[in-house]
Amino acid sequence: MLIAGFIFIITLLLIIFRPFGLKIGTSAVMGALVSLFLGVVSFDDTLVVLSVVWDATLTLVGIIIMSMILDEIGFFEWCALHLSKLSKQNGHLMFVYVLLFGSVVSALFANDGAVLILTPILLAKMKILQLKIKTMIAFLLAGGFISDSASLPFVFSNLTNIITANYFKIGFSQYFANMALAYVVSTVASIVVLWIVLRKDIPPKINTNLLKDPNSVITDISIFKFSWFFIAILLCGYFVGDIYGLPVSLFALGGGVLLLIVSSRTKVIKASKIIKNAPWQIVWFSIGLYIVVYGLKNGGMSEYIANLISRAALQGEFYAVMTTGFLSAVMSAIMNNLPTNMIMNISLYGTNETLAYANIIGSNLGPKMTPFGSLATLLWLHVLEKKGVKIGFWKYSKFGFVVTLPVLFVTLLALTF
Repeated sequence: MLIAGFIFIITLLLIIFRPFGLKIGTSAVMGALVSLFLGVVSFDDTLVVLSVVWDATLTLVGIIIMSMILDEIGFFEWCALHLSKLSKQNGHLMFVYVLLFGSVVSALFANDGAVLILTPILLAKMKILQLKIKTMIAFLLAGGFISDSASLPFVFSNLTNIITANYFKIGFSQYFANMALAYVVSTVASIVVLWIVLRKDIPPKINTNLLKDPNSVITDISIFKFSWFFIAILLCGYFVGDIYGLPVSLFALGGGVLLLIVSSRTKVIKASKIIKNAPWQIVWFSIGLYIVVYGLKNGGMSEYIANLISRAALQGEFYAVMTTGFLSAVMSAIMNNLPTNMIMNISLYGTNETLAYANIIGSNLGPKMTPFGSLATLLWLHVLEKKGVKIGFWKYSKFGFVVTLPVLFVTLLALTF
């Protein structure tokens, strides 16, 4: 356990701080190789890991490829501009619309896709609107939070969702039926709590006349129109595929490739650029990190967590759900949500399926309490830093702690109904 814990901590530090320009996938694979070399995990363990994460990683790659293409044709910017115009120059209404838009994008294109696509768009629009820095920070903090808190309704909305659903063999339709209410509750609670916390920094009036005409940002009208039809058909495909037991990645990655082929026939989309910039590092990241976490499982950590949750379950479902959700949340904030989700899944094997959903909620919301809690938050901070916006550790953590706890509680509560 001591060796496995040491390898995990070093690997996590390399992923968070990226010394010498190391990429996240490279660091995770290095940790996995050390675990194999020292006998913390076996070759058979590696095969088990591959059987669990292959669908999840390919799904996320496919979704982000689709997001990149839609971003190139102006799809997301068109939507954002339309919603801004609908606010009728009301700052508070715009705040709500931005969060609703973020929740939909996160649900359909995953939290990582939402962060990578929406953050630059949101920041650019805030500058055009000539908003004060405190207002820009308020909108950015809220947008970053909703990207994770709303990544609940579909299996593909978050890497943790896919891994958990595959681990417990939860079908696409079954997952959606059980998490739809949690998604609605989390979205509404997030908007309410975020507005209460940030309302003083939101101006009553925002001059939306400074923004472009939404239609002017569309770079290819034919692909833009096709995209709406494509997204609707793809979503139906996920449900149909579930009936026949087909993997989610077949539709996500297949859909990404199909959209790439269709869109690359235009002058706007360059297939080589999309393929080059696709998040291939996430493949190595998820596989490598899961192998490292499997070492913690072999060291007995999962048994300790399982015993803790079993004692809570003796008090009833409410206590079991809350214990699982908050334990997952706190661990995610401290040691990142992906390894937390993985070790919790192993610990929960054979228990009530509701606890698997509680783990997802905890590992999706909990990481918002610290800047290094999730890959999405790290990506978000990286994008902001490249744009010249820096948010300090303590400022972010204070905000995250205040907002996360009430949203987490009411979302977990929704699972008990």
